[in-house]
Amino acid sequence: MIYRRALIQELVVTMLAVFIVLLAITAVTQWVRYLGQAAAGVLAPEAVLTFLGFGTIGVLPVLLTVTLFTSVLLTLARMTRDNEMVVWQTAGVGITAWVRPVMTLSSPIILFIAVVSFVLAPWALRKSAEYREQLESREDISSISPGVFKESKQADRVYFVESLGTDHAMVKNIFVRSEQNGRFGIMVAKQGSQLLAHNGDRFIALDNGRRYEGLAGRADYRIMQFQRYTVRIEPYEVRLGAPSVRAVPTTELLRKSDRDKSAELQWRLSLPVSAILLVLLAIPLSHFNPRSGRAFHLVAALLIYMIYNNLLSIAQAWGQSGKVAPWAGVWSVHLVMLLLTTIFYYRRQTLASLWGWIRK
Repeated sequence: MIYRRALIQELVVTMLAVFIVLLAITAVTQWVRYLGQAAAGVLAPEAVLTFLGFGTIGVLPVLLTVTLFTSVLLTLARMTRDNEMVVWQTAGVGITAWVRPVMTLSSPIILFIAVVSFVLAPWALRKSAEYREQLESREDISSISPGVFKESKQADRVYFVESLGTDHAMVKNIFVRSEQNGRFGIMVAKQGSQLLAHNGDRFIALDNGRRYEGLAGRADYRIMQFQRYTVRIEPYEVRLGAPSVRAVPTTELLRKSDRDKSAELQWRLSLPVSAILLVLLAIPLSHFNPRSGRAFHLVAALLIYMIYNNLLSIAQAWGQSGKVAPWAGVWSVHLVMLLLTTIFYYRRQTLASLWGWIRK
């Protein structure tokens, strides 16, 4: 029908616009956070984009859910504001008639939310943890940030460089404080670089510098000048910690039913379910009284979403702590939201019928 085609066309445009805005805000926020970690020397600069990609995959279910809820709400509210909804109601198109076209367009997105929730998001968390462990296991000169003191993994050296070369493999005006065989040493050099031996060993080569060894004022205090001084980088093994339950594959959650895994499984199930309920709720919420103003129903929708999302988080936390059964806490919140949605539909349908009787 005509109203379905018009609704779907406008919904597609609104969804694309809302999703691009939300994705840009999320990406910029994460980008700034990772850049801050890279500037502090906690994260390698070349790893920023990788972690940004993994982090974006993790928040996709929430972004898509908010996109669906906001797009349906804004589109139908625009039709109500411009009196298009009155025309369709006069033609016999009730509020429940909008459910089918809205769900037809939203179903593929909700299915994708389920795929991300069950498969892609845990995979991204696992890969992010593995990549972080790889970065922590290495000790090379490329992990040093200019202007920041960097301690080695074995805590026996401290590095400081003033600036990086154009190829980022060379560093200029380097300072190294080390402890070898109980003796303290300080080395300063105009530049340094990383070398890789044939057997796989790695070295830091310092050029045109000095080494001060020992304690000042003692007889064994020494000052040496060198044209090249190489320091072997000792390999470092990272102790792998237990993987987070959020990164556990869904198939393993189904096989093992302890409290934490059960709560995580219920949370993943709740993401597509909450998307369905919020899309259905957006339809009656979009019908508003013009006398109350446009902002009233938008504020109400925002409050309902925040309360719903926070209640789900609280229910999951209670399930993990053992205060309630994991399935009981999460699904009780869904049932309350379903009841609220039903009440809104009944109220809107009753008001529409009353308005039609008055017009007659």
